[in-house]
Amino acid sequence: MASEPPSTASVSVSPDLPGSLEGLNIYLVGMMGAGKSSVGRPLAEALGYRFIDADSVLEQHAGCSIPELFEHQGEAAFRELESAVLNRIACWHSLVVATGGGVVSRPVNWGQMRQGLVVWLDAPEELLLKRLRADPGQRPLLTTADPESRLRQLLDQRRPLYSQADLRVPQDGRAAAAVAQQVVEAIPTVLRQREAPPQAPAELIDMNGASAASLNSTAELQGVPGLQ
Repeated sequence: MASEPPSTASVSVSPDLPGSLEGLNIYLVGMMGAGKSSVGRPLAEALGYRFIDADSVLEQHAGCSIPELFEHQGEAAFRELESAVLNRIACWHSLVVATGGGVVSRPVNWGQMRQGLVVWLDAPEELLLKRLRADPGQRPLLTTADPESRLRQLLDQRRPLYSQADLRVPQDGRAAAAVAQQVVEAIPTVLRQREAPPQAPAELIDMNGASAASLNSTAELQGVPGLQ
């Protein structure tokens, strides 16, 4: 993922905020280049959470890179594995999770992320293009003759989905720690606005395909790279 301007600034957190979260995971969504990983690390550190890059966990689990997965198995297989990884991550708690840009495209993924707080890092097209040119990386969905047009197409498709997040944080190119501070300051309002949680826990599926009700069982995470 493209990086944001470095910053040594710390993120200030109210002493009672971590307790108010009660271990809810925070899922960062947004387009490639929105700064999810860059913002996620200082945000997790400030909250005393662990940071997880879902794409990195997926690559460890698949045993190959995302471009290789796209090339050999196609996008459909990638999306299936992405959902499976997200399901496993949702079994844990007290995480800040940087998700893949297209994770919002499947309703089942929303079912997992809704167990926590979903934060949309909304970067304008101009900023995304600037960051992606500076750090192009290997991005299968932009491997076209006209990546700029493809990016606009993806933005048009995904913006209505991203807008379902609990919190939208517009991006203007400021440093990652400053964006993390914005998120921290908005969380109390988001928590107050949230509806009461469902009476029954959402069904989770473990590695063997069995139903698992617990969100915090360490046993369910054994053998999952990046979640030990």
